[in-house]
Amino acid sequence: MELKDIAAVSGKGGLFKILKPTKTGVILESLDASKTRLVATIHHKISVLEEISIYTTTQEGTVPFKEVLYTIFEEFGDDTGLDKNSDADELKSFMGHVLPDYDEDRVYVSDIKKVVTWYNALLKEAPELLKRPAEVTEDSNEKTK
Repeated sequence: MELKDIAAVSGKGGLFKILKPTKTGVILESLDASKTRLVATIHHKISVLEEISIYTTTQEGTVPFKEVLYTIFEEFGDDTGLDKNSDADELKSFMGHVLPDYDEDRVYVSDIKKVVTWYNALLKEAPELLKRPAEVTEDSNEKTK
């Protein structure tokens, strides 16, 4: 499974695994233990995690969400000490630690809550997605030749 296989649906809690397309939408299955299925149509707002990015004040203007996930995992592992009910100042401080140049004017506390909630869900249901892929070195390339 990869981040391109995971989606969030506006108005629906949690994350969903993308199973397959239909003529009018896509079939999704919740990542949690309930494995609830949903047929998402054009009336649903679906966000694929691979396509999400966080606003920054850098020249690029954004950082891919997966890079933020990797950083959180490297810094905090399996315990951020936060959840969706955490204090707004705690959440802002957390985001400032993980992504120092995030755009405080465009990234709202509700967005940071989603980052924490999604991170916790992925940690529980698909922890392999939080680990940065191994770097390919020239040495390993030469050994395969």
